[in-house]
Amino acid sequence: LAFEHAEYDLCILDVMMPRKDGFAVAQEIRKQNTEIPILFLTARNLLADKMQGFGLGGDDYLTKPFSMEELLLRIKALLRRRQGSAAAQAVSQFQLGKFSFDYVTRQLQWDDGAKRLTSREAELLRLLCLNMNQVLKRQDALLSIWGDDSYFNARSMDVFITKLRKYLKADPALEIMNVHGMGYKLIVVN
Repeated sequence: LAFEHAEYDLCILDVMMPRKDGFAVAQEIRKQNTEIPILFLTARNLLADKMQGFGLGGDDYLTKPFSMEELLLRIKALLRRRQGSAAAQAVSQFQLGKFSFDYVTRQLQWDDGAKRLTSREAELLRLLCLNMNQVLKRQDALLSIWGDDSYFNARSMDVFITKLRKYLKADPALEIMNVHGMGYKLIVVN
């Protein structure tokens, strides 16, 4: 494999390749490197193929035909997630007005109480905290947390946003604002 002789930021694999299919290549890559993003780009569009790709450690799966714009968006999201993951992993505790949030323990604490968040709530709040007072793009959050930006996952994310708003409403200095056509912004007024 060429992968063994150089360092790469991202692997794009076609499943149907001569001599060795993309699934086998992904398996070999994952034995050597568990961090590098793998995107399958293939004509094989059956659910079983997608499940196999994700099961072997794939980070994304795009079927042909595809738009070049979508491919570029997915590549950028994977690279951004990879570059941000090392720095973001180091940051796990946040102060939000009168709340403190520990991502590792999923605890949201305030003066007279605490709430243990679900893993999805914690992941979403962490992304909002990392982008505090800036727009968190809807598609970026969906790809980062759910691994795909389908309509159903978007509706699910809306429910989690509503829950987070409910938890944070005790502090008027905090607001999760919708930014039409873009995403969400966690506003913290100091």
